[in-house]
Amino acid sequence: MTKYSFEFKLRDVLHIVEIPEATYHYHIKQMQKEDPDKEWKEKIYEIFHKNKGRYGYRRIMGEIDLKCGKFQRKSRYKSYKGTVGKVAKNRLNRRFDTNIPLQKLVTDVTEFKCRDDRELYLSPIMGLYNSEVISYGISNRPTLDFVKEPLNQAIEIIKNEAEYRTTIHSDQGWHYQHNT
Repeated sequence: MTKYSFEFKLRDVLHIVEIPEATYHYHIKQMQKEDPDKEWKEKIYEIFHKNKGRYGYRRIMGEIDLKCGKFQRKSRYKSYKGTVGKVAKNRLNRRFDTNIPLQKLVTDVTEFKCRDDRELYLSPIMGLYNSEVISYGISNRPTLDFVKEPLNQAIEIIKNEAEYRTTIHSDQGWHYQHNT
């Protein structure tokens, strides 16, 4: 032990650094496993340093006779379809801080990939005052009604609780440009 060593309980340290104990033990177990790619990494390291760090991944892959075929990523969900309705002015202008509840709200549609190649869509409305989710919608399809439901819920909350004018900011996807 050095003169600066201290003894702490693991549970206390994990609490302070906000890591669940199960996560800690999982990573300890992963670090003790043998690396299945150890031989490849050693070959790559050797080739890279033999050539004074001037080889990129293509040359290294060529030297160890590895080929990487082309692949195409599945397209991600994008709600933006250009201008299909009225586009609102950007009133926040990247000023995302506020000290007034319900003054600034933000929303977006997020796609989650689920088992069996299914998608699930989430449309939360979050207050920038304390990052609280004011309302949300979940659906199997990103329809207009799916986005309108949490907006209507948020409007009711705003009517009853807001003490100041509210701005709702979105990415201007087609859901948020619609005329209804």
